[in-house]
Amino acid sequence: MLKRLRVENLALVESAGVDFEEGLNTVTGETGAGKSVFVGALNLLHGERGDAGAVRSGAEQALVEAVFTAGKRVEEFLREAGLPECEEGELILRRTVKSGGGGHAWVNDSPVTLGTLKRLGVLLIELHGAHDHQLLLQPGEQLRMLDAYAKDGAERSAYGEAWRRRNALEGERKRLAEEGADGEELAGRIELLEERIKEVSEADPKEGEEAELREELETAGQTQRVLELGQTAVQGLTEGEGCAIEVLGAVRKALEELGRLMPGRAGEWGGELKGLSDGLASLSMRVQRELADVEADEARLEWLDRRLCEYARLRRKYGEAPERLTERMAGWKARLAELKGRDGRLAELEGEIAAAEKELARTGGALRKKREAAARRLGPAIEGELRALGFAGGRFEIAVRAAGEAGAEGLDEVEFGFAPNAGEPMRALRAIASSGEMSRVMLAAKIVLAEADEVGAMAFDEIDANVGGETAFAVAEKLAEAAEGRQVLVITHLPAVAAMGRVQFAVEKGESGGRTRTVVRRLEEGEREGEIARMLGGRDLATAVAHARELLGRRGGKGADGKRKRTQTARR
Repeated sequence: MLKRLRVENLALVESAGVDFEEGLNTVTGETGAGKSVFVGALNLLHGERGDAGAVRSGAEQALVEAVFTAGKRVEEFLREAGLPECEEGELILRRTVKSGGGGHAWVNDSPVTLGTLKRLGVLLIELHGAHDHQLLLQPGEQLRMLDAYAKDGAERSAYGEAWRRRNALEGERKRLAEEGADGEELAGRIELLEERIKEVSEADPKEGEEAELREELETAGQTQRVLELGQTAVQGLTEGEGCAIEVLGAVRKALEELGRLMPGRAGEWGGELKGLSDGLASLSMRVQRELADVEADEARLEWLDRRLCEYARLRRKYGEAPERLTERMAGWKARLAELKGRDGRLAELEGEIAAAEKELARTGGALRKKREAAARRLGPAIEGELRALGFAGGRFEIAVRAAGEAGAEGLDEVEFGFAPNAGEPMRALRAIASSGEMSRVMLAAKIVLAEADEVGAMAFDEIDANVGGETAFAVAEKLAEAAEGRQVLVITHLPAVAAMGRVQFAVEKGESGGRTRTVVRRLEEGEREGEIARMLGGRDLATAVAHARELLGRRGGKGADGKRKRTQTARR
């Protein structure tokens, strides 16, 4: 049940909070006052797309918040979705729509997607807008309603799987047939795949190898430079023409001669130079010993270069990392085997498709039986509701027929038939032109489906459009019956319906501070007479008030109360 609805900055409503009750809640007001903002708010909580244009002018965002009592199905949904549990049995939904577009949604203060909000919303309240009866004319909607009543989810799931399997096989057969239409093109594809497989197999690229090769090549290049520098040093020290040892030898002779000529001062110079020469010779020998342990493998360098060029070529040709081509090899080989075995696979497909067709027929037949059984129950149930809505001699039937071909939803087509008056032939529902009749048919169908689905709350936006006279009383009593054991919210323009409500809310539009504002008030019993009198219209206010008082008295009247008791007994 919807306990409370709060709206801020949505359409003309600046701020409004409404506490609803069990049973029939009616909402009334002048045309254009903003009554339908309630349904708009509930649609947002149903996960419908938010329209930034619905945000009140000058506000940054609109806010809608609702508090529901949570039943068993809701609690199970929250657990499966990993959402917070309800505190004291209350579920809180919140939704914002920003003036610049976008917004957010929460369930029990936990952020959720609109998809989650939509799946949860259908468990809480059934919504029916002012123009939803047009959906009832569409064969797809009629089929959806029958399936919802039949609770044939398992059968539809089995059929859907068979449908997808059959289509996949037929798609494969069509593709193979088209590929073999041009023999030369087929041969070319086979040759191309064989070349790719051979090329990549021979190249055998490996994960991480290219990086390792680059690192080794860089190291090998440094080795060559080390050998070059070391040889230059040895040549300069001891082995090359004009090396340091040769130069120092000539210098040493000169210093030794100086030592004989100047024994007091130059006698030690020759010895010092000899020590330097011996050091250079020792350094040269150490360099040569170290270089002997360094090798430059020219063949390895050439191989590294060729291997890296191969990686670069594969990358240019296939447009991706060469090591990933090994992963694609499995697909190429499978595709090659498929093309080479095309004729054999086509023969296999004939048998597989025949088996899939049998399975499709079997699951489709099971689904049809479930639908036919449901149609035999749903038709009379809706017919019974329609008779209470003023179609005393009316008849309603649901035909389940074989479709021209299998479709995604089954092998059937469904058509709702209606004869509004006794003696009239049954006609397709879409042939009925009266919107008043369509509104009552939709109301009857919604009531029956809600009972089957055990929906705790229902909301109707002017379900009574184009209805008047005695029919208005029938609609009012039927809505009151529907509200026994559940909550029903009705936005209405009919005095008879408004008066039947357990509680009534008035939506009023006025001006304040130069701006138009919509407010919502729960009416006390005394105020209800005045509001219903306004709805009745006319110049004689006293007569309208008396009529309003009479309408309000019908809530406890024997006829309406008797019907409610019978409906309650029937449900038990």
